[in-house]
Amino acid sequence: MSRVCDLTGKRAMVGNNVSHAMNKTKRKFSVNLLKKRFYLPEEDRWITLRVAASTIKTINKNGIAAVLKKAQSQGFIK
Repeated sequence: MSRVCDLTGKRAMVGNNVSHAMNKTKRKFSVNLLKKRFYLPEEDRWITLRVAASTIKTINKNGIAAVLKKAQSQGFIK
């Protein structure tokens, strides 16, 4: 299973490790994914999502309903 945020579509990025001598080697910047349960009061049920830590902060700010609606309009969930 790929490490992709269910609501924002964030995935790993690639970049370089740069030494003091400016030698560059490839590296990967992973997404800080967490498995988290959210309660949907409109549907009176719990859902489990794999979301990035930054997405959890957005959910705390805007609410789960608004974030789900935006993710659906952007095509990340059906």
